[in-house]
Amino acid sequence: MDMTENLRPSGAHSTDQDPTSYPYASSYGTAYDSAAGGYPPPPAYAPTTGRRKAKRPVALLAAVAIAAGVIGGGTATLVGQLNGQDSAATGSGGAVNGTTVSQSSKGTVAGVAEAVSPAIVEIGAASSAGKSTGSGVVITEDGEIVTNNHVVSGAQQIQVTLSTGKTYTADVVGTDPDKDLALIKLRGASGLKTATLGDSSKVKVGEEVVAIGSPEGLTGTVTSGIVSALDRDVTVAKDDSGSSGSGQGQGQGRQGGGQEWPFEFGGQQFNGDTGEETTTYKALQTDASLNPGNSGGALINMDGEIIGINSAMYAPSSSASGSGSSAGSVGLGFAIPVNTLKADLDTLRAGNGS
Repeated sequence: MDMTENLRPSGAHSTDQDPTSYPYASSYGTAYDSAAGGYPPPPAYAPTTGRRKAKRPVALLAAVAIAAGVIGGGTATLVGQLNGQDSAATGSGGAVNGTTVSQSSKGTVAGVAEAVSPAIVEIGAASSAGKSTGSGVVITEDGEIVTNNHVVSGAQQIQVTLSTGKTYTADVVGTDPDKDLALIKLRGASGLKTATLGDSSKVKVGEEVVAIGSPEGLTGTVTSGIVSALDRDVTVAKDDSGSSGSGQGQGQGRQGGGQEWPFEFGGQQFNGDTGEETTTYKALQTDASLNPGNSGGALINMDGEIIGINSAMYAPSSSASGSGSSAGSVGLGFAIPVNTLKADLDTLRAGNGS
């Protein structure tokens, strides 16, 4: 019989109709009652077996479980896979070890701040030109700290305050005025928490970043933003002798007059005169809020790795209004790429340029 033919005649049928004319009737019991008339239409396909029915829910549950696992893992798992390394990351050829963000906190500003803040310090430098306040990054357990040259240049005494409030006296190990970098060492320190140096060659525009430092002497201040641009040619004052007051003023943030962090970009000078002795480096640009005192502090990716040393900012002066002070951050900050620092570490440790 042609199965495409309609097996149910149109209209009602009497109850005494021969049920054998409908072969599917025996599978489904007797006919409907006389009021309804006729028999139920046959199914389009043969009934599925119990085994086949069981497969579909199981497959669905498995798919849901996989989806739940992916969602439950969240950004932390994804970041860990893309990063291709575990939390025991190593910087500078194994010489610098630090603690990165835990898997559960990756991708959050709070997680980065909790993990890295203990490795960021406040630096107070006193010289004949006055006092300056900057920031630094602890890279070894016995107290090696990276900062900007302009923070410690010409300093006769250096005092470092940890995130715990404990203070140390520090000595300059080496400086590199051409790169505006310096390495200092705490006296009698041990067991310090250290930062992990990342890879600035992998940084992309638009990535989230966190900045930690001591703007205006406010130790451990955390701000966040994105990487705004790469490879900016930033020109800053170069202080070889340490006798120039401009170098100290860059890190301080208490002298007013819009003179902090003088730098050049695109042929123009910002935040004051950079002077005759200058140096130019390629910088990461960020809109994370930086202010005087952030100098020498850390620019950090969302894995808790240091990708730059904050070194310059644009702060529009409000001195025209007669206040004699500089305005706050407008989201134009610059950091020395961490790969520049890693390439210079051996030179700094050897004391060259100090």
